[in-house]
Amino acid sequence: MIQPGSHTTHTFLTDFRYHRVFCRRKQANTVNILIIEDNRDIAANLADYLEPAGHELDFAIDGKGGLKLAAEHTFDVIVLDLMLPGGMDGIEVCRRLRQELQLTTPVLMLTARDQLDDKLSGFNAGTDDYLVKPFSIRELEARLLALARRREDVTDHRLTVGDLILDTDTLQAERQGHRLDINPVQRKLLTHLMKQSHRVVKRAELEQLIWGDSPPDTDILRTHIYALRRIIDRPFDRPLLHTVHGIGYRLSDHDGDHG
Repeated sequence: MIQPGSHTTHTFLTDFRYHRVFCRRKQANTVNILIIEDNRDIAANLADYLEPAGHELDFAIDGKGGLKLAAEHTFDVIVLDLMLPGGMDGIEVCRRLRQELQLTTPVLMLTARDQLDDKLSGFNAGTDDYLVKPFSIRELEARLLALARRREDVTDHRLTVGDLILDTDTLQAERQGHRLDINPVQRKLLTHLMKQSHRVVKRAELEQLIWGDSPPDTDILRTHIYALRRIIDRPFDRPLLHTVHGIGYRLSDHDGDHG
């Protein structure tokens, strides 16, 4: 069970109002999580357990910082504490996530009070699940994965990054209304990059996606990426597929994402 003070607080949570922590590796059953929690001991415990498991974590210690991160980045799930400093509690943060930012990201709310009225208020504001402190981090992780899977099951069949659209039912891609002719390998790369547009996808991950455990000796991935870039970017005025040198690739419509 997670208890305040059971682990040494991470230094990255000591002085910052909000901070991102990038996981060391991305695995199949992992998610990108925003944690809005002012108790640094609890946040540190979550980091100790979730980061080595491959999850990508972002932290905020108040509602203002949490809303800022939620507006600027894409998350699979959000962990939100009910009691937050700064005059904005978890109910208000959740309400703003839904109404002002128009986000459908699943929210799991943490509370020290197992009161029905609190839960009803949270659900009315748009919370998807509740967990009462103290709690098992294993249960927290299981609930977060379930929320993320549930969201994937009901997600629209169209993937969108900027003005690039891929229909996963018809397998048709288009940009600015122009149909894009892509082959099966390019489509597989594009689908994965669009689903992972919140992060840089490493070259090894893309090679594993296409060739499994038997990657080619030559750098044929670069050839496929070059061909894909010619199709989705070259005819248009704004590049979406960015090379992060020495790491991999990212599909994003935000400036400054490529290296």
